[in-house]
Amino acid sequence: MNAPVSQVFLNNALLRKMKMKIGTHNGTFHCDEVLACFLLRQLPEYKDAEILRSRDASLLKQCDVVVDVGGEYDPSQQRYDHHQRSFVESFHSLCPEKRWVTKLSSAGLIYLHFGRRVLEQLTQLKQDEPQLEVLYDQMYQNFVEEVDAVDNGISQCDGEVDPSGEIVLLAQGGCPWKEHLFVLEKELKVDVSIKFVLYSDQSGHWRVQCVPAGLNTFQNRLSLLEEWRGVRDEALSELSGIPGCIFVHASGFIGGNRTQEGALEMAKRTLQTAPRPLPSA
Repeated sequence: MNAPVSQVFLNNALLRKMKMKIGTHNGTFHCDEVLACFLLRQLPEYKDAEILRSRDASLLKQCDVVVDVGGEYDPSQQRYDHHQRSFVESFHSLCPEKRWVTKLSSAGLIYLHFGRRVLEQLTQLKQDEPQLEVLYDQMYQNFVEEVDAVDNGISQCDGEVDPSGEIVLLAQGGCPWKEHLFVLEKELKVDVSIKFVLYSDQSGHWRVQCVPAGLNTFQNRLSLLEEWRGVRDEALSELSGIPGCIFVHASGFIGGNRTQEGALEMAKRTLQTAPRPLPSA
């Protein structure tokens, strides 16, 4: 038997009244609160939650959880803002067994408090299973921490690799970089072309690779010094005066060193000997 129309309206009204609310700020949206809201909505209690965007304190007070607005961090009240002057928390400060010291954004706060439950929902792993804790750490280290850093204005690098602007440092090798480099140089209209790319290899050593003159050529913009080519190990270190040298290819397009500093010095030394264009009259 169908319920009376009045009862249906009453039930719908109760559902609307009981519907959970996630509060965040209005205006321009940012990656951290978007991710925070997404993570919350992976949980059963917030799956169908309404997202209220406002800076009105009276409206935010009605929300079950508030992220990235309100000037308050209080997990007991489900308030997760990080903009207040008093907020200095990182993963490490709140969970001393974790090593990350990047200041948390609303994304990091929600991940810290709810991340294990979110992963439990998505993977069907239990929170006491070691695999889930590994995944929890990896997810923060390789994704959420970057959102925290960007939102808090933390630089992606410590500084210039070299003042010349002709050397690029990659955290690791294995990714195709040449085409991307040429596209970026064109888009950014760089004044000085990149000559060398540094990256670590699978053994933990460092490579210094010459940038080719184009995608389909073996000619380099600048090759490593001719007297180094085909020389290896101690003989190369003695010849160059640079500790830790491993090799320079016979064609001069790539070399290796045991340290990042050594590989950088190989590039810098080559740049120092390169002919420079005469200044315009």
